[in-house]
Amino acid sequence: MTTRATRTTRTGTRYKAVATVSIGLLALSACSSSSTTEPGAGSTPAGAAGGGQVTLTLATFNQFGYEDLLPEFEKSHPNIKVTHKKAATSNEARDNFNTRLAAGSGMADVEAVEVDWLPEILQYSAKFTDLENPSVDGRWPEWKTKAATDANGALVGYGTDAGPEAICYRGDLLKAAGFPSDRESVAKWLGTSWESYFAAGQQFAAKSKTPFFDSLGATYQGMINQVEKTYEDTDGTVIATTNPAVRKVYDEVVKAGIDNKLSAKLQQWSDDWTASYQKNGFATMLCPGWMVGVIEGNAKGVKGWDIANTFPGGGGNWGGSYLVVPKQSAHPAEARELADWLTAPEQQIKAFQKVGAFPSQVAAQSSPELAAVKVASFNNAPTGQIFSDRFKGISVSPFKGPKYFAINDAMQKALTRIEDGTSTPAASWDKFTADVQALG
Repeated sequence: MTTRATRTTRTGTRYKAVATVSIGLLALSACSSSSTTEPGAGSTPAGAAGGGQVTLTLATFNQFGYEDLLPEFEKSHPNIKVTHKKAATSNEARDNFNTRLAAGSGMADVEAVEVDWLPEILQYSAKFTDLENPSVDGRWPEWKTKAATDANGALVGYGTDAGPEAICYRGDLLKAAGFPSDRESVAKWLGTSWESYFAAGQQFAAKSKTPFFDSLGATYQGMINQVEKTYEDTDGTVIATTNPAVRKVYDEVVKAGIDNKLSAKLQQWSDDWTASYQKNGFATMLCPGWMVGVIEGNAKGVKGWDIANTFPGGGGNWGGSYLVVPKQSAHPAEARELADWLTAPEQQIKAFQKVGAFPSQVAAQSSPELAAVKVASFNNAPTGQIFSDRFKGISVSPFKGPKYFAINDAMQKALTRIEDGTSTPAASWDKFTADVQALG
């Protein structure tokens, strides 16, 4: 199972899912001590910026909703042409990013970075332009900018989207089991704690043969995202196997999913998980904003999906990306301008309207355009308003160190072993411990 769907691939104004797979840690020791100024891929020679046409390359992955925005940027910046290069997945983009960063050349002028591998590049923050600028003061909540700020206070990335979480559910399945199905009643029934969410699951399980949620791994991810320090301390010490908070979440999700039989044991992004949307596979699931498009694509033709404006534990963020400007760029000023413009609230609202990438900007939250967004296939759910409310509930941004990717992948494998029956919870934890120790 993958650790999370870092983004979704979407077409038109709605969207389809693409799986992503965890890969190894960044290995850039050969280039950690110097800063190159070689032109990025697609950049014109350095001398071309003096009043002439400048070509910038923008590298993203999946869909950021920029296709309609780039012509608008070029129209307002007639001396700049933007070439957009798009990888299929976050992990493909990460491979490209790391390879070209290590080589010292070939990077785009503006690169998209997914939040879970952002900590890796912060180790090499000297290779990126400090984007601190009065024009972006207060644009994002503190937790969003903090994640992209290095130890010296340099702002390495401008935040694009975020992943505030709610609960998506099948109203028809709840109603068939004798429970309320309207959004307000479901939110009250599910409550605001993990205890109340799992208790509702046990009530449902007593009256329905349909599993309550999709998998241990997905539910664990929502829970662990609310823990400030999980796998590493801020000094780099690995605490994953000794951190009582990690073990507590592990035990709680196993008890709910396995002992109380609430899990459908369908690892996210697997073929069985995708097919289950057409077979009443489960009744509820944790639902960051981008997940709405995943469900809509997989559950095409299936009626009953809706969104409850609540989340256990109060709030949580799962996902989100940043735009960075490598020092390889021959046109850092223009590249910064592009990153600034694309991450302004006005443009991010348009991206949300187009592809569902929920904006991370503070000013966007009070926008009537954002609040007006609804999804017809989700019982006309007011997703703009719901995810705005959930965004305001985010109070914790987990610390993610350079080993976060690998450790979280080991944890997801541990949970998968339990669900597929190849290991007991105790033995799988022991294997997780060994895997973490092997990372060094």
